[in-house]
Amino acid sequence: MILYVAIAGLLAMMGGFVYYASLDNPHLELVEVKLQSVKVMEVNQIEDRAKLEVTFLVKNPSDKTVTVPLITYDLYANDQRVGSSQYSTQDVAMPGRAAFYPGAEIPLKNVFQLTQSELNSDIYQAIIDERPLTYSAEGIITVESAWSIVEKEFKTSM
Repeated sequence: MILYVAIAGLLAMMGGFVYYASLDNPHLELVEVKLQSVKVMEVNQIEDRAKLEVTFLVKNPSDKTVTVPLITYDLYANDQRVGSSQYSTQDVAMPGRAAFYPGAEIPLKNVFQLTQSELNSDIYQAIIDERPLTYSAEGIITVESAWSIVEKEFKTSM
């Protein structure tokens, strides 16, 4: 009998943790993502490759402190998909990641590997020539608090 009461108490406590953790989810979903810049860092003309620096401006308008371990995205130039990449700090322990305090706005930079192909040769040339283009990105941002994780879809342009 005591064993059943202990098990019931343990299950109730675990249910309380899950409920408490779910209270953070609406706050985590408030995070805002904007594509801030896309810059050419390096061009390898022999291999038809370029490295771009893609910067996202991430804002935390909630009253909870959060971190961003992952942003996966597709990058577009003039509405043509040029590839996909990800910003990741998943290999860094949560206390070592950038903390987004309430109201904080932090730029997160990622190196994007661009390869020329038949599908994007005109856009590739425009990018490496640094001609004016309209860039956009869409993907999923993962936001964490001490108790919860939320994945939120985003679409942004500059």
